[in-house]
Amino acid sequence: METSSPILRVGVVGYGHLGKYLVDRLLKDGPGLGLTLGFVWNRNSDKLKGLVPAEAILEDLSFFANRRCNVIVEVCHPQIVREFGVHFLSQSHFMVGSPSALSDFDLNQKLRQASMQHGRTLYVPSGALWGGQDIQRMNDSGTLKALFIRMSKHPSCFRLKSDVLADWEEGEGRRVLFRGSVAELCPLAPNNVNTMAAAAMAAGTLGFTGVQGEIVSDTELRDYHIVEVEVTGSDGFSVHTVRRNPARLGAVTGSATYQSFWNSLLICKGHGGRVYLC
Repeated sequence: METSSPILRVGVVGYGHLGKYLVDRLLKDGPGLGLTLGFVWNRNSDKLKGLVPAEAILEDLSFFANRRCNVIVEVCHPQIVREFGVHFLSQSHFMVGSPSALSDFDLNQKLRQASMQHGRTLYVPSGALWGGQDIQRMNDSGTLKALFIRMSKHPSCFRLKSDVLADWEEGEGRRVLFRGSVAELCPLAPNNVNTMAAAAMAAGTLGFTGVQGEIVSDTELRDYHIVEVEVTGSDGFSVHTVRRNPARLGAVTGSATYQSFWNSLLICKGHGGRVYLC
């Protein structure tokens, strides 16, 4: 006799462009895929009224456990990962939409320990990273020697914790803003380099200090972001990929990444107490 699969309750933390996309997909397509919306939280809850079913709105994130969700998805800010990540894992699987927070070594270790302790999965979405599973397999087999990622965007698409782009002008062309370890880059551009953070999690033996990254401002990139990944393996092996991700001016996230996040969410059905790139 066939038995129906259990319904997975999903909590969404954040209601920016990506959060709204996920909530809309959960309401429209979720029931047919065994998913239901458990709650939505946003720093400004008034933004949710009229757009999200009233019963799904969570006013105080501290009471998330009352909604008994199987998976909680963070798509708002690294600070939420720092404040609630360990608590989320004590109750449910946790998909980190701001993996740049994991560049903090102590937080990274605490989340890994909580995942193991409670037997729940810390999911890291691939986002705009191409070939993440391949990088992880090379890492696990001991053949990954080096990893470099360059992200190029129109200057209006960057949200930086410094004034390095304060003087940009249209037509100036290409400007390298930073090149160095992803550990150093994440605090500078926490909202822009989640792709690099996901790569650093996949390349665990290199980690955030070993994976190298570069961010480039380019006024010619008015319609898309560019993500270049250079992988170096053993015995002369190498791969260089270039991804052009359509994006509006001023958009932090490219449009193709929205579908990628939805596909990642569909994978979050439990993989034990570990970190899992999805």
